[in-house]
Amino acid sequence: MNRSKGYLLVLVTIFAYLSWQLVTPFLQFVLAAVLIAFVLYPLQRRLEKHVGPTISAFILLLVAIAGFIVPFVLVAAMIADDAVRILQDADAETLQLTEIEELIEEQAGLEVDIADSVMDSAQEIGTILLERSTEWFSMLTHTLIGLGLTLFLIYYLLKDGDKLMAWLRDKTPLPEDVQDDLYGELNEVMWAVLAGHVLIAIIEGVIAGLGLFATGIPNAGFWTFVMVVLSLVPLIGAPLVWIPASIYLLMIGEPILALALAVYSAIVVGIADDYLRPIVVDRYAEISPAVIILGVLGGIYAFGVMGLFFGPVILGAFLAVVDVIDENYDRLGGDSEPGET
Repeated sequence: MNRSKGYLLVLVTIFAYLSWQLVTPFLQFVLAAVLIAFVLYPLQRRLEKHVGPTISAFILLLVAIAGFIVPFVLVAAMIADDAVRILQDADAETLQLTEIEELIEEQAGLEVDIADSVMDSAQEIGTILLERSTEWFSMLTHTLIGLGLTLFLIYYLLKDGDKLMAWLRDKTPLPEDVQDDLYGELNEVMWAVLAGHVLIAIIEGVIAGLGLFATGIPNAGFWTFVMVVLSLVPLIGAPLVWIPASIYLLMIGEPILALALAVYSAIVVGIADDYLRPIVVDRYAEISPAVIILGVLGGIYAFGVMGLFFGPVILGAFLAVVDVIDENYDRLGGDSEPGET
């Protein structure tokens, strides 16, 4: 009997590894689908009572396209356009390369032409990019396939979400009440990260970005995105952008705009953080800022862009699981069957 169990465990391990290999190339898109489906799932449960799971899932898929995917693509395109514009505007005059070249010649006695060197490097980079056009086409194809996969996964996660949860509960070797505690804690952690940190970061970044647009900061769209990302990290946030932006306005001879941007950002963004965050966070599980910082930074390295969301979720979920096990440790030491109360 033990030999049979060992054989089955080997099979499970092999197929789990092979399944992971299949998922890995599209991990970002799978995580995006899970995230969007999780956000829309409460609506799915309400809507399917009236029109059935299939129609409600299709309706919410359209909502996901209009409310999540299309805005994300548009924002990504705007950010990319601003990033390109920043590189195009970085000429010798704006970067004061002449003064730098004169300083190098004065201190080291070497004549250098940074502008020509940069242009030569840019031409070499352009040649490399042209030669790698096949890879760019492959990346574009991969992205399109991934987006299609995301849409399919969102639809089926919404449509068959109840069946998936029933399967998970059936296969989880824990008593029903412990499972209720476990999945309840995981649900609170997910919403705490999404609503209490991600949503607040987006609101704060956008509010601060309005100040950049209003005062005429170049490439304000790109810097707004940067502030949203920075706002995900506690103790850092948008000031790393709006303070240099205020200094920039002061240096170009716009002291009134500089003062207005600084006052607006310090007061309005500060109020949003001081009042909005506690209101939202108090509704869900409280997560330590240390968990958020480690989760965001580590999540980016582990999962790419989606790590911004799932990094803190994974750490918070780990702590939640430890709490549930600690509370029920004595009971879990017995030989109760899966699902037995």
